[in-house]
Amino acid sequence: MKGSSEINCGPIGVFDSGYGGLTILRELRRQLPQYDYLYLGDNARAPYGTRSFDIVYEFTLQAVRTLFSRGCQLVILACNTASAKALRTIQQRDLPLIDPTRRVLGVIRPTAEAIGKISANGHVGVLGTQGTVNSRSYDMEIGKLYPDFTVNSESAPMWVPLVENNEADGPGADYFVDKYVGKLLASDPDMDTIILACTHYPLLYPKIRSRVPENMTVLRQGEIVAESLDDYLRRHPEMERRCTRGGSCEYLTTENPDKFTDLARLFLDTDVNVSHIDLNS
Repeated sequence: MKGSSEINCGPIGVFDSGYGGLTILRELRRQLPQYDYLYLGDNARAPYGTRSFDIVYEFTLQAVRTLFSRGCQLVILACNTASAKALRTIQQRDLPLIDPTRRVLGVIRPTAEAIGKISANGHVGVLGTQGTVNSRSYDMEIGKLYPDFTVNSESAPMWVPLVENNEADGPGADYFVDKYVGKLLASDPDMDTIILACTHYPLLYPKIRSRVPENMTVLRQGEIVAESLDDYLRRHPEMERRCTRGGSCEYLTTENPDKFTDLARLFLDTDVNVSHIDLNS
């Protein structure tokens, strides 16, 4: 803690408003299995995508404080909406007061950084929640790094409920995948890369992939975030030393644990042991 010579250590915290962040967690554990992880899903108050900036910030800060209280020195916001609406304020205003030695990272910056190596012509599409699209976070982050790139975004509000109702593989998803992908492609005929800017969307990847040209890249964030975290820990050994190494993973949810367990199977293909937590307490 601040003012102490003792080095505090703990698991890597992973936060999402719902279940989609499990796709990020799965890839983190695949690429960086040596660390301990603590996943927190604010499932009872999801989705965040339609909520105001102030509410998303308030909820996200509650989650970050909770993960800090359980020993996490580093927290990943595995949620595009939280990364778009809350990350910068938490980093700049709250962390210096809570503990300037801890870190909170998001998923938008590493995705934007990777685009420069992936897109051949600088024409990029973004599919996300209404909140992420309205924030224009991807437009701004990509614009800072690659000013000559063209970014077009389309919200896909029906995709999260389709995934969470286990309809991602069903015929009912076809209409909404066609609708949102079609609108995005029509916005820029030169588009060569699409970012799936919501952590639920990888579960719709086969349908999305089948509806875009073969030479177009459809980018899922899990691998990028894991590679970015690996790079971050290499560049910041002082933080890497504060991440415990036991290969464990614990789960917390603000929802009913049985419901979380059932839905987590869609994202992890395995059962999990989860505990309930109240972020308002």
